[in-house]
Amino acid sequence: MQTGATAAAARAQQDLYAYWASMKGGQKLPSRAAIRPEDLKRFLPTISLIDVHPNSGGYRLRLAGTGLFNVYGREITGRTIGEAFSPPVADYWRQELDRVVDERLPVVGLHNLAWRGTPHLSMLWIRLPLASNGEDVDMILGYDALVGAVSQQAFSGIRAA
Repeated sequence: MQTGATAAAARAQQDLYAYWASMKGGQKLPSRAAIRPEDLKRFLPTISLIDVHPNSGGYRLRLAGTGLFNVYGREITGRTIGEAFSPPVADYWRQELDRVVDERLPVVGLHNLAWRGTPHLSMLWIRLPLASNGEDVDMILGYDALVGAVSQQAFSGIRAA
């Protein structure tokens, strides 16, 4: 069973996914240019844009909403995944972002924040692929919602169509 905060976060993910899907414009994937910040006002505090660097296999946080400062305890905008996070957390994010790039599909997850000393909190997240040419992922749109600790078994998440 989902808590109120978790259910609200899941609904927000569904809304963002629906917006992302509506921006495809006949392409397999929407481009960054199709995403309008004014349409995402309620998501902006914990939204992120992640640059994909296929030659180096790296990811850079082009933008991290101001609400993410409280989650990570520091500014992460402009940092690579390796610079922003400890090695185990960076490995977690690289693996998840690689899935988004390789599968060219949205990925959702639940990440406990015990590594930050807050095992009572989890982050419900979604990562959505963006592609300038409509096919090759060159940026990832992210949204994170802080919720109380939730077991993986208790959360059903959203289903991508």
